[in-house]
Amino acid sequence: MQRDEDRIWLDLAARLALRGRGLVEPNPCVGCVIVRDGRVLGLGHHRRVGDLHAEREALESCRRQGHDPRGATMYVTLEPCAHVGRQPPCTEAIFRAGIARVVYARPDPHPVSGRGAQVLQDAGVRCERSLASPAAVRVSDPFVKKTTTGLPWVIAKWAQTIDGRIATRTGQSQWISNERSRHRVHRLRGRVDCILTALGTVMADDPLLTARGVPARRTPARVVCDTHLEIPEDRRILQHAREIPTIIACDKELAVAHIAMEKRMRLEDRGVQIWGIPSPINGRVNLELLLRALVHQRDATTVLVEAGPGLLGTLFAHDLVDEAVVYLAPMLLADEQAPAAAVGRAVPTLDEGRHLRLLQVKRLGDDLELTYRRDALPEPPPDAP
Repeated sequence: MQRDEDRIWLDLAARLALRGRGLVEPNPCVGCVIVRDGRVLGLGHHRRVGDLHAEREALESCRRQGHDPRGATMYVTLEPCAHVGRQPPCTEAIFRAGIARVVYARPDPHPVSGRGAQVLQDAGVRCERSLASPAAVRVSDPFVKKTTTGLPWVIAKWAQTIDGRIATRTGQSQWISNERSRHRVHRLRGRVDCILTALGTVMADDPLLTARGVPARRTPARVVCDTHLEIPEDRRILQHAREIPTIIACDKELAVAHIAMEKRMRLEDRGVQIWGIPSPINGRVNLELLLRALVHQRDATTVLVEAGPGLLGTLFAHDLVDEAVVYLAPMLLADEQAPAAAVGRAVPTLDEGRHLRLLQVKRLGDDLELTYRRDALPEPPPDAP
């Protein structure tokens, strides 16, 4: 019975947390519900960087409605923080409000802000972790991954036919998905930190990779993997590079080589940033190092990948994809030379395939939006910092 009650309120907290996507990063998305005797007293979520944390907003919600939270239970998706940052510690506000019990879905892995549960326990507040709501656990995944691994949350997006083709044999892909699906993609673009693509996609589709026709919550940096710095200077992605951060990731040696100096200067004069990234023996930019550079230099939490089968295949091969958003269109090509979503791996048995979990199916007219995620992230042991 207690587990069912925990799930109900933590599910609600997770839905509240999602309202902050694209506004709170690099902070985590957090939702909070304060309950007493089955009645909601206050709701809160972290709205944007610098604003009240979810716990404090829920306590303010209680007060605005004339409810005293003393003796109530607080359900929160992430362990309350115990440090002074842009906001004072949530643990202090919880203790002063007289909250009797805190139920959280996930421990805070950050070495500075974590340990809030222990602080509250020491102050006499009962604290429990509950796994009753998978949604409440998942909502912190991007923050937890970045904090524990130094890598951003990577979302691979593509549109495909029923038989798994992303374009015709001649490269035509516009448009496999319908207008409603494309609108959803623009909304997704407006909530991530970076959009990663490859030179092949730039050549084939000449995309802008901007969020258009939607209220974008942030302006993602556009990142092109171009090992040999071959991008033509008339490509649309190079437009407005001073207003929209635009990065070309090329081979580290080429980024300083005299032979490419004039092109680098022309691109940089337009506002393009040239990043030199080591390239392994296969001649492609090392994608893990590039992702780490996006975290280190741009504090990126989420990276959306819009690319062809080569880049997608390499990311999957190196287990760098955390989430896949697939738009399935009611179309069949039945052409063996039409490209598939990802290539580049030799997989003799099904056990060697990359296995993802289907989390959500949304109908968009005749299209389907399918959201998959990898297995749950490993968590540090309880005594880890």
